Amino acid sequence: MIPYIPHTDEDRRVMLSALGLERVEDLFQAIPEKHRKPVIDLPPPLSEAEVVRELKRIASRNTTAEETAFFLGAGAYRHFIPAALEAIVSRGEFLTSYTPYQPEASQGTLQAMFEYQSLLADLLGMDTVNASHYDGAAALAEGVLLAYRARGGERKTVVLSSALHPEYIETVKTYIEPFGLRIRGIEEGAWRPEELEGLVDETVCCVVVPFPTFTGTLLVYRSLCMATHEKGALFVVSVDPISLALFEPPGSFGADIVTGEGQCLGSHLSFGGPGLGIFATRGELLRKMPGRLAGVTCDRRDKNGFVLTLNTREQHIRREKATSNICSNQGHVALRAAVYLSLLGKTGLRKVAELTYRKACYAAERLGSLSGFRVTSPSPFFREFVLQCPISAEEVVRRLVEHRIVPGLPLSKYYPDRNQELLVCVTELNTREEIDRLAEALRGIQAKRENR
Repeated sequence: MIPYIPHTDEDRRVMLSALGLERVEDLFQAIPEKHRKPVIDLPPPLSEAEVVRELKRIASRNTTAEETAFFLGAGAYRHFIPAALEAIVSRGEFLTSYTPYQPEASQGTLQAMFEYQSLLADLLGMDTVNASHYDGAAALAEGVLLAYRARGGERKTVVLSSALHPEYIETVKTYIEPFGLRIRGIEEGAWRPEELEGLVDETVCCVVVPFPTFTGTLLVYRSLCMATHEKGALFVVSVDPISLALFEPPGSFGADIVTGEGQCLGSHLSFGGPGLGIFATRGELLRKMPGRLAGVTCDRRDKNGFVLTLNTREQHIRREKATSNICSNQGHVALRAAVYLSLLGKTGLRKVAELTYRKACYAAERLGSLSGFRVTSPSPFFREFVLQCPISAEEVVRRLVEHRIVPGLPLSKYYPDRNQELLVCVTELNTREEIDRLAEALRGIQAKRENR
């Protein structure tokens, strides 16, 4: 079957001439010749049953978090997902490959967005939440750009805490480079509130901090937030939403912009994606907010209806007026978060946070008491803490994986000079038996060292 190609020979000649080329093949000169016509050695065709059998064989080589004692976090977390959530979000009304661009999107989809926004606004203590961004890193970068625009584009300095997730820091750097913004805080190694406070002056458009930090430490930012506002800058917080079921939400101490990763609210690990970019602001920043915003209004019969409102994306208004070129949101992941929060309620979410906090404390106490090991994270911390090991953390992971234990993340992945530090993550799904099993496995590593 020959595909339909709309371009005539004359069309192709005109386009190539405009590019200064003679043949279509000339378009691919930048690709090394050996890669232009790769030989694909495909096996002969298989029946459906044979394909299914082969795919299952390949899939069986994977090890999932459910099959191990799993203590890996660092931005993507394993939490319990109620069966009712899967039943609701898999309904045909919600499963669609189409992103709701227009106000004419179905009322059900728009209401789901509105409910998500309402639930998150309550959790974060903020006025307005959009629906939504790609992931936590992208949301944070958009938050920095919003602060830059909100301060008139005159202030060119961003104070960035070095305690943020390293990948978030890199994402922010990528976003702000075209705008000529400068960064303070990272180079100075500043991450505590008192260290960051000394970096704020009249050239700063915003101060950006994590809650908790990348390594799980919980910090109090009230005085830093006040100092930031005194200098006329905005205060931006990147949060773990589950932690806010226990601790003070950023909106209560004056944060202007709050972002975060919402994967932990009812979504699977799924090899690290898709995520959910949470984005919230104070009311006065509403019209500068990027992304989608679902609102409620009345129709001509005085019945409630849901609409996409205050659309500031380039699809809806003139490009020079757009606040963002975001052309897609994480609608289905946001829906999962809304259903998750609805099913758990305030009491259920607090229970998840309490269990996570207490189990992490138990694990830190248990592992920190082992000979040769030491917990270096200051208290309090949430979900994650740093464990100093007597040998390379990568070697610890390699040895324990053989026993179906994933003990955490070697911090050398991001900080080469911290090769003996392991970032251990504990959630409500980690049992006491798993934690004790990890402790015994680590004890065995130290025992072998001492017996040499």
